[in-house]
Amino acid sequence: MSNQQQEPECCPPFDPMPWDGTTHHWEQKRFIKEKVFTLFFMPINFGGAMRRLNSKVEAAGAGMPDYLCLSDHTSKWNMDLYLAVDKEVPGANNVTLSGNYISKVYEGPFKDTGKWMQDFSIYTAEKNLKTGRQFTWYTTCPKCAKKYGKNYVVNLAEVKQG
Repeated sequence: MSNQQQEPECCPPFDPMPWDGTTHHWEQKRFIKEKVFTLFFMPINFGGAMRRLNSKVEAAGAGMPDYLCLSDHTSKWNMDLYLAVDKEVPGANNVTLSGNYISKVYEGPFKDTGKWMQDFSIYTAEKNLKTGRQFTWYTTCPKCAKKYGKNYVVNLAEVKQG
């Protein structure tokens, strides 16, 4: 028996298959929204925002489907987080998203996010898709990415008609 203690799991393991090169139809998909201050797109209080969201989810007895948490970089100073929930969460900014979305999975260090965004734009253009809002899903925190040996990041874009 080992005296080594297992590190607690903070982020569940991520399965990239359902998200890589796939489309998703959402009809009034529930999320709770929180703001994160960023400095030239680098999140400053991401951990605090996630703790606030998690405490509201726990207090409401809500679930987090797929642990889906979308990041929307609205400027180099702000990022909005959208945490998927399975019911309305009192005291939270409850929002819904509807539409068709395309996603692609990337793996590597966070510093490659700019490259992934460029690749994702090429990917959607090659499919002749007109896209709207784009989101990034950082599927694990840096500690869990190190623990799992993989850092999966999903880019999603709303697919517009016409």
